[in-house]
Amino acid sequence: MSVGYLPSPSRGDWHLGPIPVRAYALCIVLGVIVAVWVANRRYRRAGGRAGVIIDVATWAVPLGLIGARAYSVLTDYELYFGGRRDWVNVFRVWDGGLGIPGAIAFGLAGAWLGCRRARVPLAPVAGAAAAAIAIGQAIGRCGNWFNQELYGRPSGLPWAVQVSPAHRLPGYESFATFQPAFLYEALWDLLVAGAVIWATRRFLLTGDQAFAFYVAAFAVGMFAVQTVRIDYSHHILGLRVDEWAAIAGFAVAAGYLYRTKRTRSRIPVPALAAAASADSGAEPGAGSRAQSGRDTA
Repeated sequence: MSVGYLPSPSRGDWHLGPIPVRAYALCIVLGVIVAVWVANRRYRRAGGRAGVIIDVATWAVPLGLIGARAYSVLTDYELYFGGRRDWVNVFRVWDGGLGIPGAIAFGLAGAWLGCRRARVPLAPVAGAAAAAIAIGQAIGRCGNWFNQELYGRPSGLPWAVQVSPAHRLPGYESFATFQPAFLYEALWDLLVAGAVIWATRRFLLTGDQAFAFYVAAFAVGMFAVQTVRIDYSHHILGLRVDEWAAIAGFAVAAGYLYRTKRTRSRIPVPALAAAASADSGAEPGAGSRAQSGRDTA
């Protein structure tokens, strides 16, 4: 064990009478709440209509959770099906096992549905949510510190995380400290949030471009984190499934940014949703600021 290390919490759950309270689930919930709050703040500051982000979140959050769980189950299906596995564990999301790629894909679909019902363009909402989602992910990743689920190779670095014997992977029982993959990803998510805000202002990105930039930046960090992980994963052509997901996400996002590179927001940043304001009965001038739902940051 290294002289300096990051200790893991002695426990990850508590009981309020018969009700179990799990730190992992609390971190996920807190991440969602903060992400919605930040997105709503950015959307409103740009002139967006009050209540839109909450309405969209009622669709995006549940579908994002379903997508996150579905991705985790499909990529690690042997943990839930076959042999003596209990398929009911598929629904035990509070124990861990949420895949960010699935959350992004399904969450975006939910946001699209929410925007259609609210009759607002998707791009301003996506632009407001891009940095907010990254912040929420950083908070949610802290839950892996409590359940000691997401760590990498054995390490003697001062910031290595101590993993209790009960949570060490087979073959690594003699090691006590490991690379804190959860911490790397959380810190990267915070950097992504800052990068999205900076790039949106610097390059006058539209809302859809800001979201694509977020996906591309997150994919880079996701790929890097996967290279240090030692937990079992299916491999395709020598790469972990999550590495391929990161490559696919980066390719799609980068391709979209390239295809729309000549499009720039005509609204002073951080204006996001004048079109939505016009829809709510704001002064005529506000509606003309956007010209289209893609003029957003």
